[in-house]
Amino acid sequence: MVEQKQFPRITEEALEPLRQRLGIPLGITDAFNRNATSDTIRHFAHGIGDTNPLFTDEGYGKGTRWGAMVAPPAFLFTCFGRGAPMGLPGVHGMWAGASFEMKEPLREGTAIRGTVTPSGLTPKETRFAGRAILQEQTYDYTTPDGLSLGKVKEWNLRTERDAGRSKGKYNYLEPASYTPQEIEDIFADYDKEVVSGAAPRYWEDVSVGDELPFVVKGPLRVTDNVAWKVGWGFRPFAYAHKIAVDFYNKAPNAFIVNEQGIPDVPERVHWDPDFARRVGVPGAYDYGPQRVAWLGQVITNWMGDDGFIREYWAEVRRFNLNGDTHWLKGRVTEKRRDDGGPVVELELWGDDQRGETTIRGGAVVVLPSRTSPS
Repeated sequence: MVEQKQFPRITEEALEPLRQRLGIPLGITDAFNRNATSDTIRHFAHGIGDTNPLFTDEGYGKGTRWGAMVAPPAFLFTCFGRGAPMGLPGVHGMWAGASFEMKEPLREGTAIRGTVTPSGLTPKETRFAGRAILQEQTYDYTTPDGLSLGKVKEWNLRTERDAGRSKGKYNYLEPASYTPQEIEDIFADYDKEVVSGAAPRYWEDVSVGDELPFVVKGPLRVTDNVAWKVGWGFRPFAYAHKIAVDFYNKAPNAFIVNEQGIPDVPERVHWDPDFARRVGVPGAYDYGPQRVAWLGQVITNWMGDDGFIREYWAEVRRFNLNGDTHWLKGRVTEKRRDDGGPVVELELWGDDQRGETTIRGGAVVVLPSRTSPS
């Protein structure tokens, strides 16, 4: 058994290089996807269990107003590259949320290029681990000829691993277990999902207070996290063999020795329950971007093929442990016309089987109108 050593803490000395990089755009390197193709879009959709033909069927996409398959905004997660430009050595990164501002849909055949700018470094005091740092990156995406596609802001909460474990904020969470009947009921909820598809959801037919049909995800398995990785890519640390060793030689502090004495990545909190407990979580858990992508499916199922997500944001509030089940939901909170067309605003959230809300968000969606073009 390898002796557990104390993890590094957040220090002013470690923070100073990050402060020096604030506001400086950097080219995105080694992105998993640099092109939205029928394959990359389909792989991403399947990685979140989304069977919407707009994202999975080339022939179907050509028959829509877009003339091609399109990708949901969360597809841009696959274009992030090697993650944050710089982290804190030995300090854990808890993914906290993201916001999207889209200029137009991501059509099949679009080449995607971008820059990332460290845009925020905010001290926080948390109940989970005491002192923490909220780190923000802003990604700007264009086509190779400079046409703006959209902007994504990403938030990561940097926490001290030893403090998270000692405070034990989430020790009350028990691993989920289910009876055969409960599993049958959850699977039945999958059959209740509604994809509007080719049936237009006209702006005139929407009212404030309308509930969006839910989307269910779970019970979460390591298998689901693996499927997510297939669509999302190797970000941030999942490199193999020589590529992993080269990365280790360049950034040894990004690795933590496992029980067999082998340097391994902190990303294993998503499949290694023992290591997850070392950072203060009762067990292995999902990826934050994965849950944000799930929440986006509530929107795309509801708005139909002709809708366009102009803005979309989500904040991860609680852990989603392997074994947990989530119901992702939404409602209409506002309806108006503006310079971008007939739009509605949505409130979004996700509840687990305990009744705890683990993610909250919102969106601005442009819908087709019977009286004016969207």
